[in-house]
Amino acid sequence: MPSSPPRRRLLQVAGGGLVAAPLAYGGWQWLAPRGSSGDSASSTGTTTGKPASDSADQAYLHVIAHADDSIYFMNPDLEQSIRSGSLSVTVCMTSGESDGRNAPGKSPQFKTMRTDRPGFARARINGLRAANALMATGDDNSPWTVEPVELIPGFRSELHYLQAAPHVQLIYMGLCEARYVSVPRPVSLRGLWLGAIKELPTLPGTGSTVRMPRAYTRDQIIDALAATIARVNPTVIRTLDPTPMHAPRETVAMMSAPTILRGLSYLDHQDHTSSAQFMQAAMERYWGGGKGRAASVSNYVGYPTNYTPPSLDAATTRRNSQLLNAYGWADHRDCGDPAGCGDLKVGPNGLKGGGAGWARGTRTRAPGTSRWVAPLKDGRLAAFTVLNGAVRCWVEQAAGKGPWVGPFDAVGSAGGPLDPQVEVARHPDGTLQLFAVRTVLPFHGQKHHKELVCVAQSGVGADGVPTFGAWSSLGAPDTAAEKTLETGFPATAVGPDGTVHVVARNWAGDVALRSGRGGKAWSPWRLLDHPEGKPPLHPLVVEGIDALVDRSGRLHVAAPIAKTVLHWMSPAPGDVPVLTEPTGLTPSGSAVSLAADGKDGVCAVYRQAGTAQVAVASLAGPDGPWKVGRRAPVGGYGRVAVTRLTGTGTPMVLAARDDQGRVVPSSHDSAKPDGWEAPGMQFVGIPGVTQDAAGRGVLVVLGTDGQLYAARQSRPGAGFGEWSAAVRESAGSRV
Repeated sequence: MPSSPPRRRLLQVAGGGLVAAPLAYGGWQWLAPRGSSGDSASSTGTTTGKPASDSADQAYLHVIAHADDSIYFMNPDLEQSIRSGSLSVTVCMTSGESDGRNAPGKSPQFKTMRTDRPGFARARINGLRAANALMATGDDNSPWTVEPVELIPGFRSELHYLQAAPHVQLIYMGLCEARYVSVPRPVSLRGLWLGAIKELPTLPGTGSTVRMPRAYTRDQIIDALAATIARVNPTVIRTLDPTPMHAPRETVAMMSAPTILRGLSYLDHQDHTSSAQFMQAAMERYWGGGKGRAASVSNYVGYPTNYTPPSLDAATTRRNSQLLNAYGWADHRDCGDPAGCGDLKVGPNGLKGGGAGWARGTRTRAPGTSRWVAPLKDGRLAAFTVLNGAVRCWVEQAAGKGPWVGPFDAVGSAGGPLDPQVEVARHPDGTLQLFAVRTVLPFHGQKHHKELVCVAQSGVGADGVPTFGAWSSLGAPDTAAEKTLETGFPATAVGPDGTVHVVARNWAGDVALRSGRGGKAWSPWRLLDHPEGKPPLHPLVVEGIDALVDRSGRLHVAAPIAKTVLHWMSPAPGDVPVLTEPTGLTPSGSAVSLAADGKDGVCAVYRQAGTAQVAVASLAGPDGPWKVGRRAPVGGYGRVAVTRLTGTGTPMVLAARDDQGRVVPSSHDSAKPDGWEAPGMQFVGIPGVTQDAAGRGVLVVLGTDGQLYAARQSRPGAGFGEWSAAVRESAGSRV
């Protein structure tokens, strides 16, 4: 093994100063000693597990609008990244100055407090530093070093790095915030994005090392974020939600706003949305030049988590409370800064009031799918995922054997970056078809909109890698450009006659269906029925629906809503599914996954709200009722991958994320004693699950280093073996 590189920051120059000009590509990467990134104890006494690879092979970039966003919306993922030992950089775009009063809005102190926006901005920065220090070292007072850094020439931001763990870094751009959740204000990120202003000024916090306020144009913000991508060279990028759910009613302020600022009202903070949209533009600009190593993207839901069932269990929620207490200066510790040591608007009330649901739920805009791996005609497996906004492919070298090789650029451009999820449908003739979502940004005369896209396999290259034709558009269930932005991610099911069914959530929260024989000649979009009676709660359907065709050819669709799970079923093969009797299932804290039940129906797998408990529900007969079995707790959050293997015994395979962010499989049938196998590595997205040429279950995950990892059963229904990394593509490693 080569000797360990020194534990150092690459930003430092002689005398501890900072390079004033932009740094060289990759200049912020902090290299931990090899072998130092093993298990590390968390504050609860558990372990984070080993990262997918050496800490130098992965880096994390988080882009947020306000200082508390990553704590509320990105945990537990943020803490797991910080504790991995790899470079973890958080960019906070706004100063977060709000009303300039560091006190709860209804408190006596608030009424008499003078407005001090630079001071409140500094207090929020100190709060985020405390929370990050607590995650990294267990000490919220662990010291930081602050230096100016130029993201683009002439524009300085603050760089903070934790002295005891210099791989943990914060960057404050200090742009003025909107100061209102949804009231249109020209001087804001949204105002700049829409063109209401030409420049957005900064507001440095009290005592900032960046003393000269500046103003950014829209292009300069995009360039600054693109430069950050280049310097961090991340393998994992996390942002807030660029296309959140709309509010059920338009606000008076929005209707009376200047024309350029009008539009739908949304349930999220306008700064959250705009920060993510700017980052989308930066990624498109950067990746459009063919730069950067393979990176996955996750977009985290913000305020709308209050409108969805809680997705985290009690232990994770308590940990979030500890971190929010550190951010909110609940202990009134002395950090040595007269501006304040945290955000007293949050204070000890992070799990109370209007934001209660934020700390109890972690959801990503793309709920993920387990159907991103499927067999080719010759029995070899192929896996597809979105990296750097494009589909990448891995393939087995031999059917049922491996190793895997990749990633390959097997699929052409969709005309712009894809959103972070791709689903694979397999036709009866063994060819594959990919389905994804493309967001078109409002540049070059185009309206801001989303559309579902698909591409069919055209053959297999001489190197054994599948080839695909041109992407085609399926449009969206809604025609108005602004409404298409809330289009859900597609779930697909293929009938025995080769008809491909695509279901997706529409703007209103209903489920829309489009079908095409052979994956072409598509029918128009049609809406499935919804419960009768009073108008449904907004939104009706939470993101995370699934579809499956059973052995008799009937199409099933399942979708989580606020208080239960809905189920639609075709009365006969070829019919449009209709809503069945109420399932009686408890609220879901995750997307719902469907699998064959081993008979003639389906079972639904999901996490029960507030517990993260994995539930396996199956129909006792064609008309119900549903019976629920529960698996041993594993913690974690998100969709559970599931498939039913064909053949003797028809065992079920499950895979989930545990409370340390690791993949854990289960090979037990739902009728047998529950249990989970030994955890694998940390991963992003959802595990992929399928069956190989020998009838064995195969699991694949995308590691935090952007590489594929796979595990296989020793025999159908048995436990899974060791996880192994795919062989990276090279001139000599082609199939």
